Amino acid sequence: MPAILEADSLVKTYGNHVAVAGISFSVEEGEVFGLLGPNGAGKTTTISMLTGVLEPTSGTARIGGHDIVAEPAEVKKINGLVPQDLALYPTLSARANLQFFGRIYGLRGRELRERVDDVLEIVALADRADEAIERYSGGMKRRVNIAAGLVHQPRLLFLDEPTVGVDPQSRNHIFESVQRLNRERQMTIVYTSHYMEEVELLCNRVAIVDQGRIIALDTIRNLVGMLGGGVIQLGLERLDDEMLAAIRALPAVSGAARVLAEGPPPASRGEAEAHPPQAAHPGPVLLKIETRRSQDALVQVVGYLNTLDVAFTSVEIFEPNLESVFLHLTGKKLRE
Repeated sequence: MPAILEADSLVKTYGNHVAVAGISFSVEEGEVFGLLGPNGAGKTTTISMLTGVLEPTSGTARIGGHDIVAEPAEVKKINGLVPQDLALYPTLSARANLQFFGRIYGLRGRELRERVDDVLEIVALADRADEAIERYSGGMKRRVNIAAGLVHQPRLLFLDEPTVGVDPQSRNHIFESVQRLNRERQMTIVYTSHYMEEVELLCNRVAIVDQGRIIALDTIRNLVGMLGGGVIQLGLERLDDEMLAAIRALPAVSGAARVLAEGPPPASRGEAEAHPPQAAHPGPVLLKIETRRSQDALVQVVGYLNTLDVAFTSVEIFEPNLESVFLHLTGKKLRE
């Protein structure tokens, strides 16, 4: 399938702060593409550049063959944006809000009425369409926000954290709407989230974003497959180099790295082994263990620590999923 979106080395800086540090990716026509990362990773800034809300400091992107900086009007005809913040008039009804946004896109008369009815059906609010927005729940407002981004029938829809603060019923409605738009209307969707389970449910491919950079990009199956097994994180009262070497040598352990409680750990086993710390750390220490057999590795490591009378303060086991991939790549949990 051809790419509808091609981003090349997008950078956004604010003074000395780098919000996006050279992001590149492409999205195929008809794909649901995920941008997964913690709050502050640069996801919203990236979306804002692609939709014309912000101008890139450097780099470029093309959407539907049009340059986002040189041809913003053409790009906006193709794009639909559903931002994190609600962009609705609370005293107006959902229908009146959608008619307003439709007129901004040049829709009038019968075409406007049909488009509004269509998107209200998509977000399952046709029966509440004439009630004032201020009477809606937070989840219902989110669904109207999505409808506003759909009223002009975009080829490419950007959904930026669409389920933040919504109730479970509205969350499920949003999921169903995304799947229906993609399946029945072949709409291309870029979906940003810091909720791993949402991305796993909805997306064909995922770019994992951290500190303004894409640190991994592939199908979910391939991303999880790169880990091969689970990750165990142990809190220890102490850990020296000799102990770390012994743990790495255990049969069920494929890699281990020291993580100081006050800072992030090495990004990968290769980095950890190439630059091992040279001294024991007296304070609280986290030990990150990579393994293909989590239970066996935990038994072996705990058994070894017991021989040294080393107490552990916490135990977390992350089985293979996007959460454990993120932990493996960055040394921290997705929502830290």
